[in-house]
Amino acid sequence: MSSSSEEPGASAELAVRAPRQDLIQRSHQRSAALGLTRGERREFGPLIRSDLNLARERNQRLCNHAAPVMQLLLEQIVHSESMIVLTDAQGTILHTVGDDDFLQRADKVALAPGANWAEHSKGTNAIGTALFEEVATLVHAHEHYMHANHFLTCSAVPIFDPRGNVLGVLDVTGDQRGYHQHTMGLVRMSARMIENHWLSDDFNSRVRLHFHAHAAFIGSLLEGIVVMAPDGRIVGANRAAMDLLGLSGAALRAQSVMSLFGTTPSAIHDHFSLPMPAPMRLALPGGQVLHAMARCEWPARALALGGVERAAMPPAVAPQPCMPIEQPHLDLQYLRTGDAQVELLVGKLRRVVNRDIPLLVLGETGTGKELLARAVHNESNRARQPFVAVNCASIPESLIESELFGYEDGAFTGARRKGAVGRIVQANGGTLFLDEIGDMPLPLQARLLRVLQERSVTPLGSSKAIPVDIALIGATHRNLREMIEAQTFREDLYYRLNGLALRLPALRDRSDLEALVRRILLAERPQDPPELSPQVLDMFRRYAWPGNIRQLANVLRTAAVMSAGERQITPLHLSDDFLEEARGPGRAPAPVFAMSMTTPVGEATPAEPPPPEPPATLEKAELAMIRAALAATDGNVSAAAKQLGISRNTIYRKLRGEP
Repeated sequence: MSSSSEEPGASAELAVRAPRQDLIQRSHQRSAALGLTRGERREFGPLIRSDLNLARERNQRLCNHAAPVMQLLLEQIVHSESMIVLTDAQGTILHTVGDDDFLQRADKVALAPGANWAEHSKGTNAIGTALFEEVATLVHAHEHYMHANHFLTCSAVPIFDPRGNVLGVLDVTGDQRGYHQHTMGLVRMSARMIENHWLSDDFNSRVRLHFHAHAAFIGSLLEGIVVMAPDGRIVGANRAAMDLLGLSGAALRAQSVMSLFGTTPSAIHDHFSLPMPAPMRLALPGGQVLHAMARCEWPARALALGGVERAAMPPAVAPQPCMPIEQPHLDLQYLRTGDAQVELLVGKLRRVVNRDIPLLVLGETGTGKELLARAVHNESNRARQPFVAVNCASIPESLIESELFGYEDGAFTGARRKGAVGRIVQANGGTLFLDEIGDMPLPLQARLLRVLQERSVTPLGSSKAIPVDIALIGATHRNLREMIEAQTFREDLYYRLNGLALRLPALRDRSDLEALVRRILLAERPQDPPELSPQVLDMFRRYAWPGNIRQLANVLRTAAVMSAGERQITPLHLSDDFLEEARGPGRAPAPVFAMSMTTPVGEATPAEPPPPEPPATLEKAELAMIRAALAATDGNVSAAAKQLGISRNTIYRKLRGEP
């Protein structure tokens, strides 16, 4: 850690520092009004052991969620002459971890479990001031009200529940000479992790929308999370959601997904009803576009499919926008769509099902590796037991160990209950699917190998091994042999995983494209599944499909919506970026809109489009044809749409001047 003078962040902008100095000044005024003096050491004696245990029991859930986060945070600040502090909502210290030497120094100013650090006890300090102001607070050196605490620099962040109630404070305290500007960022992220765990725990049977303006940030600590009731009401949110949406928790709970995002529970249900769904695009009232994934869990049945967690709903739970996982057709037979390579693969799988042979599924991203794993699980005699999917690439490296192996909370706070059950134990009796196994950090590969060899798992902080019985399926798009040569993947783990290696072919190498298209379109529009026009089918056959089946499903999902009410999907219904890629560089866009309008309803679109016209002329021609059709039908949009062979939505969009 770099050091600084007593005034931290000397290079920070005054606009940023001024509010913090105002906060410190207000706290000093409160401390003086309480009758505290700078020179006194006002000690409200620490709680006796029995009272401390009682305080910890009252805050057991907070301790459970905070314990693994504190351990992870400690790894980031180790050997920095500092400590991590967890307090309850009254400022009573519940637990501390840190460097032994600094813990001894902190103990001399009663910075230890059982002591109270509210402002009325210690004057201005990061913990007490953060509790009073309910904001993240940095108090450095002489900014502490009492002289005895001037050797400290403290960064504290209040922890809130999903309804905005303060649960406690997470704080990092160190020697003021070792102040580092990044400490507050680490504490903020750690507090958000605790809050997100709390929210998931509170609403584990409700649908949660995880969203951000950038799809890549979904799954990170920057993502917003809102919880949706079956009728679409917002019933909870994390702090990132409040920041991203600019609304308080109370204001968010007064909203619904319709008023907030312009969508409905049924639309969310439909979007995530297919395997491997893409993030859903949501629009705020001001026009800002967000990307979202939906998640829902029920205890001991939390499962993930294509990045969206789905669960088997108990009979007592009314249907919600979260699809049940047990689909009777999702077995090995479901994978057979006419491709010879897939037929051979299914034949191999049928020979090893229920033989306790680990599977390693290879293939490009989007080829359906998780779908295959689920089919194997549903085909096996473990089908009624959990299927637990873990994407090793999507979980931060600092979290994947506790996520996989779980942790024993008693090791951190003296708690009697376990902190968390890891994914491996969750899969006991069923199937564990480790997706992107090639992205697992090297140290964890050794722990996983031990689990597979010993058939038992030891949670973090525990010495007790838990026996597990799991079927293991790994998957990766990486070349593991090359990684072994580069010493980034363990050779012994590779052979433990590779009981039977199977390579899923890329979509461009498969012969069942049309069968896959029909299946996807039938799922999107079961009442009136459309067909591909000859021109689109030819385009699909020639396209390389770098995103494979996932990309195909995304393209068809959009096309199915755009072609609502029509019998065929034409180039008009495909997104512009896909058309540009499919046509290749240097090829002028075909005038697909004019072509679709001049094709009578029910007839196939010509394979060869007419010569292209200038875009401006084409746009005018389109509008002229629409207006003429509306005039001929006395303004009846449905009749005009039928006459032109396009959808009503297309007419409305074109009249608004949208592409």
